Amino acid sequence: MTNVKNTWVKLLLKMPSLFLGFFLYAVAILLALYSKLGMSPWDVFHMGIVNHSMFSLGQMSQIVGFCLIILSIFLGVVPGIGSVLNMIFIGFFVDVINNTGIFKTPETMLSRIFMLIAAIIIMGFATYFYLRVELGAGPRDGLMEGLVRKLNRPVWLIRGTIEVTVLIIGFFWGGPVGVGTLLLALLIGPSVQLAFKIGKYDSKEANHSNLLDLYKGLKVPANIE
Repeated sequence: MTNVKNTWVKLLLKMPSLFLGFFLYAVAILLALYSKLGMSPWDVFHMGIVNHSMFSLGQMSQIVGFCLIILSIFLGVVPGIGSVLNMIFIGFFVDVINNTGIFKTPETMLSRIFMLIAAIIIMGFATYFYLRVELGAGPRDGLMEGLVRKLNRPVWLIRGTIEVTVLIIGFFWGGPVGVGTLLLALLIGPSVQLAFKIGKYDSKEANHSNLLDLYKGLKVPANIE
């Protein structure tokens, strides 16, 4: 019983960092959106669908995330609790923050560029905060991992193919593609790496737990009443 209690305590202590990461990621998405300079490939895809649907950006992020988690499971990837919460709360925070109306597109190009740079930096640290707790990566990374295993192809090829595909679809559906899209694609990696270095997080040493691991840790032994 003590082990179960310890598992709950450890899980709860990880929540502040996890949710800070989700919140910051939502802020970064909106900064890119309102910079009017372009969004990341996945957000171009989300906005492309939003343009032809009744859903908000946050809701569409949740719907796509849910579909990707289901697809990843069929590809043999068991999501973590962090993966599921990622799917729910980044979209939730996007809509909540967006509905406050605090983000506006600046009139000057310099200010718009500043917003885009801020989005890139914040997205890097957001990734660090939700990955450092080792509760599972995001749904889109789960899809990449599943396809890498299934197709036995290198990560760069699978990742690149996915991002180019969603970018093209999003573009033809009217998603916001611009110079910011290129900058996000090129600079997100270095931004994440910088955040990892500052936070002293080594992704190669990380050991993310999935939902099966969590279930085993929280399961009360049968001989305990």
